[in-house]
Amino acid sequence: MQHYQQLKDGFVAAMSSLYGVDVDPTSIQLSPTRKEFDGHYTIVIFPYLQAAKVAPPQLGEAVGNYLAEHVDIVDGHNTIKGFLNLSLSKSFWNDALDEMLSDDSFGRLPQKGQTVMVEFSSPNTNKPLHLGHIRNILLGWSVSQVLRAAGYDVVNTQIINDRGIAICKSMLAWQLYGGGETPETTGEKGDHLVGKYYVRFNQALGEEYANWQTTTTATEVYQQQGKADESDDVFYKRYKNDYFNNYSKLGEQAKQMLLKWEAGDPDTVSLWRKMNGWVYEGFDKTYEALGVSFDKLYYESNTYLLGKESVQKGQDKDIFYSKDDGSVWVDLTDAGMDEKIVLRSDGTAVYMTQDIGTAQQRYSDYKADKMVYVVGNEQDYHFKVLFEIMKRLDEPFAEGLYHLSYGMVDLPSGRMKSREGTVVDADDLIAEVIQVAADSTKDRSAIEALNPEEQASLHRKLGLAALKFFILKVQPQKGMTFDPQASVDMQGQTGPYVQNAYVRVQSLLRKQQSLSLDDDGSYTSPLDQEIDLLRTVAEYEHVLASAADNYDPASIANYCYALAKDYHKYYHDVRILGAESDSAKIWRVNLSQLVAVTLRQGMQLLGITMPDRM
Repeated sequence: MQHYQQLKDGFVAAMSSLYGVDVDPTSIQLSPTRKEFDGHYTIVIFPYLQAAKVAPPQLGEAVGNYLAEHVDIVDGHNTIKGFLNLSLSKSFWNDALDEMLSDDSFGRLPQKGQTVMVEFSSPNTNKPLHLGHIRNILLGWSVSQVLRAAGYDVVNTQIINDRGIAICKSMLAWQLYGGGETPETTGEKGDHLVGKYYVRFNQALGEEYANWQTTTTATEVYQQQGKADESDDVFYKRYKNDYFNNYSKLGEQAKQMLLKWEAGDPDTVSLWRKMNGWVYEGFDKTYEALGVSFDKLYYESNTYLLGKESVQKGQDKDIFYSKDDGSVWVDLTDAGMDEKIVLRSDGTAVYMTQDIGTAQQRYSDYKADKMVYVVGNEQDYHFKVLFEIMKRLDEPFAEGLYHLSYGMVDLPSGRMKSREGTVVDADDLIAEVIQVAADSTKDRSAIEALNPEEQASLHRKLGLAALKFFILKVQPQKGMTFDPQASVDMQGQTGPYVQNAYVRVQSLLRKQQSLSLDDDGSYTSPLDQEIDLLRTVAEYEHVLASAADNYDPASIANYCYALAKDYHKYYHDVRILGAESDSAKIWRVNLSQLVAVTLRQGMQLLGITMPDRM
């Protein structure tokens, strides 16, 4: 669809011909006309009043007349304040329907010849994936699909945090309390089993702390730390890291295990590999259930030393500097940040060092033009620092780094805590939304006609659509609360509501299998409601381009909902199969089919599969 460019080119020509004003086409603000006004597209003319030296009504009238005379798709206009509203001819909309239906590439933008790497999920191997991970995973997957549809070559990746003290806590707890149980002996998914021992460690640590409170050492610490009138729980939350590092026997055992791992102790490494293997098998099942996959996996155990060489090169260029204790820092105060450590005094790497090296390794592997990090907003500052460091290191990919920061997701019952075992496992949540979907459709006659396997498949499609759409319709930067019951509301802004619009079209097509859909062109006066539907469909590629530019799947979700809502109303208001003529029926079925194609493509970018019946 080239009508956007036609209107912009016409406006440029009008301003030049009428007022001798040169207009940059990229500066023109052109958008669909709001529904409360007459017209299909609106040009904002405020920016050109001073150059033209006329008032808004005069400029709008003159330019509108010029466009109606010189641009054949324009057949009407009106001006409201600084907004020129343009109406396109019915012949244009007839041609547009045929063009979009016959265009095999509709809904996909031309190839850009650029590679984008999208990092998402990136879990720890001490616990299962949970609701917070689900938002991350769905955002990352959808962004990658949007970018691919927008013409980019996309690489999906994650860095798995498979080392460190948190991993050792799970390993130690399994050694102390596990009795040798495995996923095979318990029937548990491996990630659930390992996560259980992470919780068990923290429970044991709490019990150990409770006993420690009765010691004279604890009394002395209370006095030194100024416990005052704090409750034991409040004090423990404030002090637990010091307790873990300086007084806890469990803490000492976990730290010793980490040292053994770093030294390559065979028994420790063997246990680490075994338990991580259980977790990976569990992760893979969850990813499969969500319909996502990765092209490349990076592991922190392989990457945590990366970046040290870059730090040394940065020191040689005076980008980094050493302190008296031998630690290495970067001073970012001139960029509105602070001083940041990049190597500890003992020469070991910190997370920032690792991230520097990992970014360099990824660029070496894929020469990606852009790298998108899908990470929660609690890491905003970390990525601000990382990107500034990469610029100072003069990395060729530094300008292409982007942090897709997203807000936390909670349940109606409140926030979740991994250490306390109050998180909602991703697998449990997936099962719940599928069950909610099944419950919501059990009285529908269309469902009863399906065999049990078909019903299960449908419930899965509805449940996953409910989960994915409810999360993705919210702009990433906003926090949100996920409500499983609200997510399947057939009358709400939900995935099943959009799916139902698609299903209605499939029902029409089944009823008209013998109807030739070749349009003879005699239906030349489509209804305003039909033109509005077509205009919304024609906006799809512009919405897609904007979603890719802004890494924002929410705009796709909200577009699909708006299109589905318009189609539901059209289906209710207009006779389609009972149209006044065969040509009108064919035109309306074709329009319905185009709506369905657009909904299917848009929902596919959200990772949602459309059913044929529901």
